[in-house]
Amino acid sequence: MNILAFDSATPILSIALSSAEGTFYFEADAGLRHSELLLEEARRLIDKAGIAAADIALLACMGGPGSFTGLRIGFAAAKGMAFGLEKPFVSVPTLDCMAFPHAAWPGAVLPLIDAKKKRFFGAVYREGKNASPCLDGEIPAFLSLLLPGEPVLLTGPDAGLFMEALSGYPEQDGYRFVMDRNCRRGHAGHLLELAQKKYILQNSGDRIDAGPAYLRKSDAELILEESGG
Repeated sequence: MNILAFDSATPILSIALSSAEGTFYFEADAGLRHSELLLEEARRLIDKAGIAAADIALLACMGGPGSFTGLRIGFAAAKGMAFGLEKPFVSVPTLDCMAFPHAAWPGAVLPLIDAKKKRFFGAVYREGKNASPCLDGEIPAFLSLLLPGEPVLLTGPDAGLFMEALSGYPEQDGYRFVMDRNCRRGHAGHLLELAQKKYILQNSGDRIDAGPAYLRKSDAELILEESGG
């Protein structure tokens, strides 16, 4: 099954294409350049795979949380190609993709994305399964979800920032935190696998009007509300 997946939820842009010839991958710490690179690099992967765009059977993108702009870019690309090619698309929760490769970890897995203002997007996973709500919170909110003494693997692009911030919270001493050395990476490859599983399970793609799970209103929306707009 030819699947094209876009991970643009964080500054680390990754794109993956699975085909009969194998899996083709692109990754870059792209900052604010997602819109410039995404479709161009997707086209290069399609060419490398030796297929036509019409041969793609499924489009996939990150469902959130993550960057407001990045998520919108990913959804626009996946939905736009799906509509143009008359193919289905699916979205997968961002944190599920980040936790996916660590299902065998003997404790809690905590994927993290910087949400600014000393807050993080994150959730707890155990034995490959989601074990908590997806939070937009400060460090104490995440500590309350952990079991004292269990090994906690911090992953996701901002695991290092979370680890640094922990020093300001004495209550963290009762926990065993371990850093994923490869935390700053894209997850389009894992998105491929989870998107295919979701598509098979629900026997259809997402609704064309589906959108990202932001967890938080944008600064522009908050300013508008405060001004009474």
